Amino acid sequence: QVQLVESGGGLVQPGGSLRLSCAASGISASIYTLGWYRQAPGKQRELVGTITSRNIITYADSVKGRFTIARDNAKSTVYLQMNSLKPEDTAVYYCYAYRGISGYWGQGTQVTVSS
Repeated sequence: QVQLVESGGGLVQPGGSLRLSCAASGISASIYTLGWYRQAPGKQRELVGTITSRNIITYADSVKGRFTIARDNAKSTVYLQMNSLKPEDTAVYYCYAYRGISGYWGQGTQVTVSS
């Protein structure tokens, strides 16, 4: 039974910060690529960032320099530290885990950036 459970979303003002967490269970998270996608209303789901089992990190250009992805294998958790948030960052943020033919999604957590 694989579960990815996101937490940490909420309402924040422009320029503020949030940290999202995603706790994985039912998989050996240390050997998976972990990451975050986001989806705004009426738009396609888009990549935010990934971190491989070897700690190779990729970010979307739109968040580079503002967001930081990290993983804690002992806790089977991936984090997304979001700083300098902009209204265009408003979306549902989804955690994912991928390895070979196996891939899993979390349920999503809402992030709203607004004055």
